[in-house]
Amino acid sequence: MIDLTWKLFSQTGNIETYLLLKELEKESDTRELELLERSEPSTFSSKNMR
Repeated sequence: MIDLTWKLFSQTGNIETYLLLKELEKESDTRELELLERSEPSTFSSKNMR
């Protein structure tokens, strides 16, 4: 979806398309960060503190 939005923006120069692109990128980055946080064990977990 991001690639399609970029292609549309690069062909039209429409600022609303650019803003949509940035919003999609931000949401994508947020989802990736959330997945990383869920998959990696916490460094400060109570199990690790003795």
